[in-house]
Amino acid sequence: MAEISIRKAEGTWTVRAGGAVLAESKNALELVEDGYPDVIYFPRDDIAMAFLDETDHRTTCPKKGEAHYYSIVTKSQTLENAAWCYGDPKDDVARIKDHLAFYASDAVTVERV
Repeated sequence: MAEISIRKAEGTWTVRAGGAVLAESKNALELVEDGYPDVIYFPRDDIAMAFLDETDHRTTCPKKGEAHYYSIVTKSQTLENAAWCYGDPKDDVARIKDHLAFYASDAVTVERV
């Protein structure tokens, strides 16, 4: 099984979509899992949740638990299931509770500023 580690993401991280800043945080977490790209998780309090609509989509990770997904709604488009969170993560990754991660794409930028 792949190992997972979580640490504070250094610096300030942002998420942008549709010309808007959806999140900016100095308290983001970096999740490192063997075999996968590193993922930045943003505290819910640092995200403009008005841009996000929870969807019915769910996935289950044996290491992290059940993920709930959100679509990003911008002025010009809706990006389906572009963000996710673990509402009740497994004990080993409990630090990511109340944090959301975003799929980086042509329409969504996740970066350190």
